[in-house]
Amino acid sequence: MPLRLPDRLPAIEILKKENIFVMDETRAHSQEIRPLKIVILNLMPLKITTETDLVRLLSNTPLQMEIYFMKLNSHTPKNTPVEHMLAFYRDSQELMRQKFDGMIVTGAPVETVPYENVDYWREINSIFDWARTNVQSTLYLCWGAMAALYHFYGVPKHLLEKKKFGVFSTLPINPQLPIFRGFDDVFSMPHSRHTEVRREDIERVNGLEIIAESPEAGVSIVTSRGGREFYILGHLEYAASTLDIEYKRDLGKRNDVEMPEHYYTHDNPTERPQVTWRSAANLFYSNWIDYYVYQETPYNINDIK
Repeated sequence: MPLRLPDRLPAIEILKKENIFVMDETRAHSQEIRPLKIVILNLMPLKITTETDLVRLLSNTPLQMEIYFMKLNSHTPKNTPVEHMLAFYRDSQELMRQKFDGMIVTGAPVETVPYENVDYWREINSIFDWARTNVQSTLYLCWGAMAALYHFYGVPKHLLEKKKFGVFSTLPINPQLPIFRGFDDVFSMPHSRHTEVRREDIERVNGLEIIAESPEAGVSIVTSRGGREFYILGHLEYAASTLDIEYKRDLGKRNDVEMPEHYYTHDNPTERPQVTWRSAANLFYSNWIDYYVYQETPYNINDIK
């Protein structure tokens, strides 16, 4: 897909080497096409890695999209160069004066912190509320999903006895949904989290539907408002090496680090990871763009409400 990305975004050169077609703004302006507008609120510490992971998946349809990166006013990232943030990110208040066809809210490294103690909690609540009437469909990922479920529906998060870490078999509960078109009966999803949301808490809430669940990892995908919101508790967007990098980064630094499950060949961390989720990830994101964004968004973007 011809993604319209800011000139000089690092992800452009990375993905070109993977033979993925992306288009910078200079080339895109020569085409008379109304692109879908997608905004990404990237709360992850390693911004460039997350940008590349998401752009890789969004590149899998023939539709042209214009990608915007949103940053918070109430929080300054510590692990991304200031120059990168200034070049490619816009303040939330600026972008919230616009409407968007789609939005992605990433996870954040604050999952064990009570929501109200997160330093940007008030700002992110205002972004969640804005998205409901200014975005056609929103994907909330990992902590972003738990935070949105708590904000909109009061669904609590629960601390796990040990980190849920690895790649887990997942079952589509309602495979007839357009989001699962082309899926197998079982698909894989990476998880990396210390907390969870529970089926019994979600089932108490009218309007929420669990649409994918894992025997080992629990609730995996929840939806609401007819597909205008998806809450994904895992990380379909992860690259092949992400869990490996995280495991080896933490090994020896904490006493609770365990090897990611169902990930390495022969369960041996000296061997290569087995990528079992790539096809499901590409299908999920292309189905979301096609059936819940492109086919549902008004021709006049200002009619989104």
